Amino acid sequence: MAGGLVALLDDVAALAKLAAASLDDVAGAAGRAGAKAAGVVIDDTAVTPRYVVGLTPDRELPIIWKITLGSLRNKLLFILPIALLLSAFAPWAVTPLLMVGGSYLCFEAAEKIIEALAGHHAEEELAEVDTPAELEKRQVAGAIRTDFILSAEIMAIALAELPDASLGMRAAALAAVAVAITVGVYGVVALIVKMDDIGLHLSKRPSAVAKRTGAFLVQAMPVLLQALSHIGVAAMVWVGGGILLHGLTAFGLNAVPDFVHHLAEGAAHAVPFAGGFVEWLVGAVGSGIVGLIVGGVIVGVIHLIPRKKH
Repeated sequence: MAGGLVALLDDVAALAKLAAASLDDVAGAAGRAGAKAAGVVIDDTAVTPRYVVGLTPDRELPIIWKITLGSLRNKLLFILPIALLLSAFAPWAVTPLLMVGGSYLCFEAAEKIIEALAGHHAEEELAEVDTPAELEKRQVAGAIRTDFILSAEIMAIALAELPDASLGMRAAALAAVAVAITVGVYGVVALIVKMDDIGLHLSKRPSAVAKRTGAFLVQAMPVLLQALSHIGVAAMVWVGGGILLHGLTAFGLNAVPDFVHHLAEGAAHAVPFAGGFVEWLVGAVGSGIVGLIVGGVIVGVIHLIPRKKH
């Protein structure tokens, strides 16, 4: 009896060790995958705050919560199963689908840049919406739609880091990446959009340091949101152009990707003390130019299509 109990406890201990090892493997795989997707995560963080512009302060956090739920739904219910199915049965389809998503990012960014150059401001666009509820609905839908493209890129990068993992390991690692990145991104976004409220709270404290810090946060908030709006548009062009360049390379169409790559390498050699940064910067600018050209062409084609008047 005692021997049987000891054997049972040994079996339980062995299973616990196996489970712990599996969790370590999942955590390690998720960490490697998330690190590779860091660039797109930064872009996602920069893009999102512009979707609360024009909305009342009391609705900012509820809207970000809606976008967070939409982002999790995108990643866990749609992108994760599709990514696993494609990687198992149609890996050739991943790159074309990503290129379609990258083209959409380029289009959205190019359209906003063209509208800004033509004098079409965000205030005019917001004025077209009849009620705050309609504005909120449109902003949330736009944010979730853009998040879907960025999330697909994040999950594809993460999946590429797990080529030899089992199906269960890939699913667990991708789910961990999805939850961690979503919570991290939208937690930072919530802090950014409520920075002025935090500053106002600090400015009422008796401490002189707290008052100065609070006043600085309140004054910096409009500048930061405006800067993030521009960074978000630039990030969409950069990420979209980068997706297209990687897709062209995968299909053996190397002329444009090689040109951008060699240009970046040449710039890095010309500035050896900051070669890594310069190479990244020139590569990002090259990707952005490609994205802007593609997005501009799509905008032109769409605007040439006749639309029915309401």
